[in-house]
This record gives sequence, structure tokens and C-alpha cells, in this order.
Amino acid sequence: MLFRTSKKTILSFFVFQLLVLLVYAQPGIPVTKWTPDGNSYYQAEKGEIVKTDLPGLTKTTFISKKDLTANGKAIVPRSFQLSEDGNLALIYTNAKRVWRYPTRGDYWVLNRSTGELKQIGKGKPESTLQFAKFSPDATKVAYVCEHNIYVEDLASGAIKKLTDDKGTKKLINGTFDWVYEEEFAMRDGFRWSPDGKSIAYWQIDANQIRDYFMLNTTDSVYSQVIPVEYPKVGEPPSPARIGVVDINNADTKWMNVPGDPAQHYIVRMEWSAPGEIILQQLNRRQNESKLMLCNTATAEAKTIYAESDSAWVATISEWTNDVTGWDWINGKKEFL
Repeated sequence: MLFRTSKKTILSFFVFQLLVLLVYAQPGIPVTKWTPDGNSYYQAEKGEIVKTDLPGLTKTTFISKKDLTANGKAIVPRSFQLSEDGNLALIYTNAKRVWRYPTRGDYWVLNRSTGELKQIGKGKPESTLQFAKFSPDATKVAYVCEHNIYVEDLASGAIKKLTDDKGTKKLINGTFDWVYEEEFAMRDGFRWSPDGKSIAYWQIDANQIRDYFMLNTTDSVYSQVIPVEYPKVGEPPSPARIGVVDINNADTKWMNVPGDPAQHYIVRMEWSAPGEIILQQLNRRQNESKLMLCNTATAEAKTIYAESDSAWVATISEWTNDVTGWDWINGKKEFL
């Protein structure tokens, strides 16, 4: 009887742990942010940001509720980023769901030295900013809003639009359509260059994809028809391409990635060095993978590794929900 009870307790514990992972391992909700030395970590708790020191698990308030109050209104952090020196905090709040996950919301920047709390993208519709990130020197923040990429200067507040959706909601810059999220867990679609002078990003053209109509029967007494661009079996997916935009003049240079964009996917892309991008391309069947280096000055792409399989080639989304970044080792001479 004791063994049976213990077995039930252990099973309940593991089910609980799985539920925690499913809920909190979502994009936009990082559970823990470690300090550079690995001796402490930060977490958003009860409307403030708490620092926990190891090994004693001593907790101190790093950013208080008072720090996160603007015009008498509390800014409740869902997640946050810190500048390299820890002085600036980029706070994500008021999150709304896109497909599965709460990846659009509002962003605020707190200057911990002066106490100034400033909203990013002020004047944009509520809860429409996505994937905001500091520039490498933390003087600017870039973000996606309604399928376009913007950059905002923190000192002046000047906002510059870097991409053009041509007046259609189906030309998507800096994020993805349904297929890329469904197949490859891809949501955040832009990356700052190491020098902070340009941004590499995906552009998805869903204009040729027909709408699949879904019914929303939960948000209102009357159902609503929701169109979703969705290629049915046998129809080509949205073509994708990689561009590098200069943040000073908003000019984009498109990388010359070989292969029909409508018959291939670009499932990973990161900066590998100043002036160089590394990306992974899959064919439509997802059984051929190529890694390429792109020279951002000439836009030329060179294949450095290829593999194939009779079934399929595994991609990073099969073992992690966070598909950003590249696992470099040995001083960026090798990767996993």
C-alpha cells in the first residue's frame, strides 16, 4: 500500500513538472535569466524582478514595483532583458497571443541609474510590438509591429521604419506565418548585427497562399470568421528570403540564397561574424539540409555543409522551443 501511494505521488509530481514546462517554457516567458558570472539569476515575481544569489538562495529586489510604475499605473513584467552593463531593463508586458503563444505586447525601458521609465513604440496600437531587443551598445531598440521592423533611438525617441509591407498584411517582415511556426517553432524573425549598424531578417511572402477560414466561437456571443493563410497538402508554402537592412538609410540587401524559395525553407539564421550570416536551408520534403555562409556585403551564399536522409533531417525545433541562437564552441571555430 505504501509503495502504491509513493508511486502515485511520484507520478503526480512528474505530471506537475511537465505542466510547468509546457506553460512556462513558452516564447516570451523565460523562467530564469542568469548573471554573466553564473552566480545569481533573475526572475519576474509578483510584479517585480528579483535577484537570487547562489548557493544560499538569498533573494533581493532588483527592480521594484515602484520602479515599474508609470503615471500611477503598474507595469507588470511578463519577461525582461537587461543591457550588458545591467543599467537598462527592457520590460515586456500586456502580452497577447499570436497563434499559440503570447508574443505581442507592450515594451518599456527602465534606466536603473536615473529611474526613468519610458514606453517603446509609443503611439503604436496597444499590444502590437513583438520581439523587442537592445542594440549591442544598448542605445537603440528594434522591434516588429504589424509585420514591419522599426528601430527606436533611446536618447531622442526617434522611430524609424526599416521595412515595407507594400500595404498588404501578407508580406511579413521580422516574424513568420502559420507554417513556419507550425513546422519549425519560428516566431522571432530578426537579428541585430554584432556592430549594431544593420539587422538581418526574414521576409515571408504569403500573398499567394489562400486563406483557410477558422471559426472563433469563444471570444464573443457570436462566432467570428478568422482567415489564416494556410497552404493545404500539395500546395507550395510561402516563399522566404533573408535581407540585411542598414538602420541608417533603411536600404535592404537581399541574400542570394540558391534554390526556389517556394520549394525550400530557411529554418535558422544568425550572424556568424561581422559581415557574415550563417543559415540552414531545408528542401520542401525536409530530407535535405544545407548550411550556408552569406557575405552581407556581396550577398553571395556559399554552402559549407550538406546532409540528407531517406526520411527527414532533424532540426533544432525538435528538441527545444527556443530556436534562436547558434551553439558555437571553440571560440566560434566550431558549432553543434
